[in-house]
Amino acid sequence: MVLGIFLLVSQFSFGQDVKATIEDLERKRFAAQVAKDGDFLNKIFADDLIYVHSSGKMDNKEAYVASVLNGTSVYSKIDIEAISVREYNKGQTAVVNGTVLVTQPPVNDKPVFLHLRYLVVYTKDSKKGWQLNSWQSSRLPN
Repeated sequence: MVLGIFLLVSQFSFGQDVKATIEDLERKRFAAQVAKDGDFLNKIFADDLIYVHSSGKMDNKEAYVASVLNGTSVYSKIDIEAISVREYNKGQTAVVNGTVLVTQPPVNDKPVFLHLRYLVVYTKDSKKGWQLNSWQSSRLPN
């Protein structure tokens, strides 16, 4: 019975670690997008990344990172409003659902906000660690 309780507590703790790790990675990734930190983005994005913008446009890793670095995709601020992490595959896969408010540079002296609901899939690579494989977002009313 003691062993069973230990296993249950260990499994719960492991799950909390994955959730906390992924939430931390999401915060760091959003900060890297704002800061145009190509090194971090290249590290966290999987080579087979599929990034679907709220407009429906789709990028691969190379195209998306380039868009952040060259200013095509520009972010002044990204505020996480909600985040939920579910783990699968014995802690090797994580699915994130969340909402963010993205602030972009003003247009005609008016701030630009994108209120997004998003879905992200991470997988854990034995050599590279957690990799973001897929992003898809939809606009919400501002």
